[in-house]
Amino acid sequence: MGAAARGVGVSAVTGERWFGHAGGVIPSFAVDPKGRRLTFADREEIALLRAGGAGVRSIARELGWSASTISRELTRSPAGRRRARGYRASVAQAHADRKGRRPKPAVLATNLVLRRRVQDLLRLNHSPEQIAARLRRDFPDDQEMQVSHETIYQSIYVQGRGALRRDLAQHLRTGRAVRQPRRRPDERRPRMAGMVNISERPAEVADRAVPGHWEGDLIIGEVSGSAIGTLVERTTRFTMLLHLPDNHGALAVQEAIVAKMAQLPEVLRRTLTWDQGIEMSNHTAIAAATDLDIYFCDPHSPWQRGTNENTNGLLRQYFPKSTDLSTHGPGYLDYVAAELNNRPRKTLDWQTPAEALDQLLSTTVKPTRVAPTG
Repeated sequence: MGAAARGVGVSAVTGERWFGHAGGVIPSFAVDPKGRRLTFADREEIALLRAGGAGVRSIARELGWSASTISRELTRSPAGRRRARGYRASVAQAHADRKGRRPKPAVLATNLVLRRRVQDLLRLNHSPEQIAARLRRDFPDDQEMQVSHETIYQSIYVQGRGALRRDLAQHLRTGRAVRQPRRRPDERRPRMAGMVNISERPAEVADRAVPGHWEGDLIIGEVSGSAIGTLVERTTRFTMLLHLPDNHGALAVQEAIVAKMAQLPEVLRRTLTWDQGIEMSNHTAIAAATDLDIYFCDPHSPWQRGTNENTNGLLRQYFPKSTDLSTHGPGYLDYVAAELNNRPRKTLDWQTPAEALDQLLSTTVKPTRVAPTG
C-alpha cells in the first residue's frame, strides 16, 4: 500500500483512506482488453454477411468469433430481433453502447424489496453466497429477486455501489470493514523444496487403525504476532501443544517439534501432515531428527487435516482469536493439552484421547507409556 501511494505521489495515510473508500477492491477499468468485445467494424461485417444470407456458423468462421457470440449478437440486437436478416450495424452498436454505459445503477440500490430481503438475511449472519443461492431457490422464475454473492459483497464494501450499509460487514464471517484482495496468480508462494504431497501418504494413515500418524498446524494470535503449535494424533485425537514464545518462524517451529516428538516412543512417530506454511521450510531437518515422514496438504485444503482443524477449534476456548498467545507459558500449554486429552469424545465411543492412546499402546508396545502432558 505504501509503495502504491508513493507511486501516485500521495502519503501512505491518504493511500489507505482511498483504499478503504473503494472497499478494499481493486477497481476495474473501462478500457476493454483487445478482442474481448465486438467492434463497430465487426458489426458491419456481420450486417453484410447476414444480408448476403450467411448463417450464424459461417459468419462466426469468417470473422473468427464463436458461433455463440454471433448468435447472441443477432438475438440481443433490436434490429436482429425485428427481422431475421434486418441486422444493422449502427443500431446494434448504439444498443451495445447504451447497455455498456458505466456506472450502472446497483441492483440493490434500485430494487428495494430485494435489498430488504438481503439485509434481513445478512443480519441473521447468512453469508452472501448462502443468500444468493437461497434467493435462486426461493424465486426460480423471478430474475428481479436474484442477485450474485459478489454483488452483495460490493454493495457492502464499495462506497458508491449504494445499497447496503457498511455496518452489515460485521455480520460477515470475517467481520472486516475493508475487503482484502486475493493474492494474484503471479504472486503465489513458491513450493518448498522437497515437499511430498498428501496424495503419496500411506493408506494406513487414512484408516486410523495404527497410531503414530499426526496432523499439525499453528493457531495464530493477535495480528499474526504470536502463535502456538498444535499436534494431534489421528487415531486417538491425543493432542500436544508447541511453545513458541519468541516467534513462529521455521527454526522455532523445527526446534519445538523435535523437542516434543522426543517425548514419544518410536512407535508413535510415523508421519506428520501439515499445510504448506513457510513455518515448515525446515521439514527435511525435522524429518531427519524425528524419523517422521512429513506430508503436505494441497493449497487451501484444511479439510485434508480435519482432525487438527477440529482440535484447533476446541483450543480457541482457551486461546481466543486476536489475543497475544506469547503470554502463555509451557506449563499452561501442557495443562490445556492434558485437559483436552482427558475429555471424553463421542468419536472415541466416549473414551478420552489419553485412554484410547494408552489402550493402543498396551497392545502394541509393552510396557511403554506416553509421558503425561500436564
